[in-house]
Amino acid sequence: MKKIILIFGFIALIIACSSNDSDNSNSDNYNRTALLTNWADNIIVPGYVNYQAKVQLLVTATATFVTTPTEVNLQTVRTSWLEAYKGYQYIAMYNLGKAEEINLNVASNTYPTNVTGIESNISSGSYDLSLLSQLDKQGFPALDYLINGLGANDASIVGFYTTNANAVKYKQYLTALAARLKTNVDVIVNDWNSGFRNSYVANNGTSVSSSVNKTANLFVKNLEKDIRTGKLGIPAGVFSGGVKYPEKVEAYYKNDVSKELLNVAIQASQDFFNGKHFSHTTTGEGLKSYLDHLNAVKNGTKLSDVINNQFTAIYAASNVLNSSFSQQINADNSKMIGTYDALQQNVIYAKLDMMQALKITIDYVDSDGD
Repeated sequence: MKKIILIFGFIALIIACSSNDSDNSNSDNYNRTALLTNWADNIIVPGYVNYQAKVQLLVTATATFVTTPTEVNLQTVRTSWLEAYKGYQYIAMYNLGKAEEINLNVASNTYPTNVTGIESNISSGSYDLSLLSQLDKQGFPALDYLINGLGANDASIVGFYTTNANAVKYKQYLTALAARLKTNVDVIVNDWNSGFRNSYVANNGTSVSSSVNKTANLFVKNLEKDIRTGKLGIPAGVFSGGVKYPEKVEAYYKNDVSKELLNVAIQASQDFFNGKHFSHTTTGEGLKSYLDHLNAVKNGTKLSDVINNQFTAIYAASNVLNSSFSQQINADNSKMIGTYDALQQNVIYAKLDMMQALKITIDYVDSDGD
């Protein structure tokens, strides 16, 4: 009898200890339908519509440049490319529905881009960008190479589209890359508007495949894999024993916008966490309100505040970085590592503390060892 009492007492102690940081004593009667409605109608779909509009401007600018390849028109393409690239940062985490089906993330932002493969495609004039083998030869990084990386100055880059022996083929490939971005986003926006939105909101349960669980996982995965690892960790040598890869930064050929793209991605993540409506100051239901509903705390502080405070720390760390991450890595890589570490701390708060509080299981493979 004493052994039984001791066993139950030990179990009670474990339960009490495990609940110190996140008080989930309240039953989870959170309105997931309201949460999903806010996500779909005020954040995800508007983000995609904005991205779609930016891509259309890129397509238009590309067509003008292909018709009249001048340095002025090249600059217009670059401007529209960067604006669309920033718009992409706001939808990168929503790998749902058609986006997942067509491999949107990989097709849009695989870097470093496959320069050898791109040149081979251009030379042959034969390629199918819908094939899996072509995913690293398209998207924003491939466009970066074609509008920023072909020559040492604007005149030499324009020459590839005017006097080069393959000028026509360069024009065709540039056009195909922009068109591919548009085709992809058009399919996704149409999918959300023609039924996926309703099924997404209706899937308001707590199973592994429910919309809340999947979307929360995508938020964490994007923060960990795409932002922390891709934008900072890999080029800074975190995963290669200190061997640095300044050529593996995002937007390598433009080379002075990697910091801007990082900060936009961080802002997109924080806005989503807080349930902030896209391009508005209004906030609705989000991961923050969900955690607050559960009274989730860490070390006596609301977990949502802990996460938002860490976002502030991330901005502070990133603001000291050079606009060119390649230069930053070569000059003082410790600042890149410092920003990585600041992001890593929020990965821990989100992936461990938040997901535990929400009772959501991580559904993606993790090989980093957090």
